Amino acid sequence: MENIAQDIAYFVPELFITFFAMVMLLIGVYKKDEEEASSVICALSSFVLIIGFVLLVLTVNRQAVIFNDLFVVDNFSIFLKSLIVIGALVGITMARVDFKGANAWRFEVPVLILLACVGMMIMVSANNFMTLYMGLELQSLSLYVLAAIKRDNEKSTEAGLKYFVLGALSSGLILYGTSLIYGYVGSLGFDEAKIALTAGGVNVGAMVGMVFLLAGIAFKVSAVPFHMWTPDVYEGSSTSITAFFATAPKVAAMGLLMRLLYDPLGSYIEQWQQIIIFISVASMIVGAFAAIWQVNIKRLLAYSSIGHIGYALMALAIGDINALPSLLFYLTVYLVMSFGAFGIIIYLRQDGRALEDINDFSGLYKSQPVIAALMAIFMFSLAGIPPLGGFLAKLYVFNSVVAAGYIWLAVVGVLTSVVSAYYYIRVIKVMYFEDPAQETEVVFEPFLKLIIVLSVIFVVGLILEPAFVSVYANDATYTLFLPTSG
Repeated sequence: MENIAQDIAYFVPELFITFFAMVMLLIGVYKKDEEEASSVICALSSFVLIIGFVLLVLTVNRQAVIFNDLFVVDNFSIFLKSLIVIGALVGITMARVDFKGANAWRFEVPVLILLACVGMMIMVSANNFMTLYMGLELQSLSLYVLAAIKRDNEKSTEAGLKYFVLGALSSGLILYGTSLIYGYVGSLGFDEAKIALTAGGVNVGAMVGMVFLLAGIAFKVSAVPFHMWTPDVYEGSSTSITAFFATAPKVAAMGLLMRLLYDPLGSYIEQWQQIIIFISVASMIVGAFAAIWQVNIKRLLAYSSIGHIGYALMALAIGDINALPSLLFYLTVYLVMSFGAFGIIIYLRQDGRALEDINDFSGLYKSQPVIAALMAIFMFSLAGIPPLGGFLAKLYVFNSVVAAGYIWLAVVGVLTSVVSAYYYIRVIKVMYFEDPAQETEVVFEPFLKLIIVLSVIFVVGLILEPAFVSVYANDATYTLFLPTSG
């Protein structure tokens, strides 16, 4: 009983968020006034996530493996969980504004975001293949419903169906890969798998299982060639849901990938390195060139996210543990840049509708000069223009890649960055050098304003104090390689 109590103490953030997600679901079902229920649930869910973040901070520097080696708590998982919780909090805030403008708010949205958040938190703390899969499915099932939450919208329904079908395929790949690894290892635990795979040399069956496993996870981060769902789902989903898709799930999946490749699959580095290098290069190239012809801002940001995943994977592809802090740094900066860009898209309206086409931003500087300037900052940062945060994130990754001797990979990254700068600057050109098609208005929402302002401060000010993120990223990476078995 004492051990169980100690284990639960480490699992409090996940339990806390799950419990209140269930409470809010009951409130939404039994409260007759749907508008009042939605307001209560939205406020309560934000409060729950803030408390959950505090609970995570209280577990910093506490290393433990709980529930019979199924779940690991360390600074690496806490760092990623903190980003996930912040992503969920921002997602709920944006959703409240986005759905309110469309007069289609549903109380299930914050509940589903909370449940997806719990699934992601379990993913990054998984120390067993079944724990990994359970967390992954809890996240995925919530996201499927969120993608299709606007049931009277044809695009939203199509997005949800595409995401569900392809997501089911990726889940099948992960299960099949896991079963192959289990068949050759004899255990689902990461620690046992690491010992068996290290001692037995390269096993063809286990290697095939690893390939299936990586293919399934590559789908979750929308890396090429498993990216086909991303543009359609981003375009069809509500903008706030798209913003959530582009941030927290990618952080969780990348964190899971880091733990998998350097823990149970660490001895297969020569094999998985080839796969990750290919995925990284392909994602950078597709993300750079496919976005050039896009006219929808959400499809453009979809291909942008594919490219950014390629840049992040560079730090993983070189197989050097010293490059991993730059990966965590990159994920943090990308998260904030995406918050700002999507926040501005949700913040703007034309005739009561959200802006989606790039041409909708025509002449924005004339009607909303401050908003146009902020959007330009985020576009420049996403492009990696100095001295903004996006430039610093790419610089850290490229430095790590060059230091490891993969100069050609850094060259590919730089060249694709130059190409991708074209479509980011095109958005700025439309805002500043084209005549406005119609008047643009803004949504009055103080919390959304706060998100945009904080994102700008982070992106602009990071160059002055990069240690604000890099110190925690270094510490988190260090704990990833501490022994986990009790």
